[in-house]
Amino acid sequence: MATQLFEGKEHASCYQKFRFEPTQEILDLIFSYVDERLHKPYGFAVDVGCGTGQNTRVFSPYFKKVLGIDISEAQIEEAKKATGSPNVTYSVCSAEEMSVGDASVDLLTASIAAHWFTTETFLKEVDRVLKPGGCIAISSYFANAEIHYKDSTEQMTEVYAEVLNSLAPYMHEKITNMRTKYKEMYESIPYPDKRRIENIGTKIRVPLSSLMGLFTTFSAFHIYLRKEPEKAKEMLRTAEERFLRIMGTSSTDTEVEIWLQNLLLLASKPQ
Repeated sequence: MATQLFEGKEHASCYQKFRFEPTQEILDLIFSYVDERLHKPYGFAVDVGCGTGQNTRVFSPYFKKVLGIDISEAQIEEAKKATGSPNVTYSVCSAEEMSVGDASVDLLTASIAAHWFTTETFLKEVDRVLKPGGCIAISSYFANAEIHYKDSTEQMTEVYAEVLNSLAPYMHEKITNMRTKYKEMYESIPYPDKRRIENIGTKIRVPLSSLMGLFTTFSAFHIYLRKEPEKAKEMLRTAEERFLRIMGTSSTDTEVEIWLQNLLLLASKPQ
């Protein structure tokens, strides 16, 4: 059974505002793999654990039909509110029981989500829904980012790391799947044609307010907020004040650059 930690409407709203879309580097790697195995025009893509649809919407220009699925009703409600293309739809269901037909999917994706799935059951369901020759693309970025701003990168990254340390006691055990870089899932994929690409560096430029917002999308922050609301809020306030002081600005509109390390699992079902 997939883990349900993103249920609240407020959490879903934060997710919609502050989670990142996949970068062009990730998309290029996915489609360099897919282009060798599938014929255009591509038919049907399913984005599993889609949250509020950032990853789902990115695939709309490439496919005739795109479906985003998530176990959280609140997340799907937010996804439906977002501006999108007419070929993108959403459905509430789990990664282990997808509301799609047998052998119907050309590409199945999961972005910053697969660590929540029950690996064995999920992969059986993937095998059911993929067409022969269909592809899987599972991606994630990792928490240990660098925060770049002028000559203050070391100080900025230190504050960021301290926020993560404050959240560590509230992180779910399934986060371990991210820390081990999806090793178990990769080894469990039954297809011989598979790749694991590590250390994909990407850079995202955002206002400081969006970095602070990113913290509020983490499941650990919402657990902390429920258990110790004043401490959780104070932790964020203090972090923001420290960032601003280091940057020498009073405006959270000032941009920083987040350097992320990403992982991508690719696989193709035999013909």
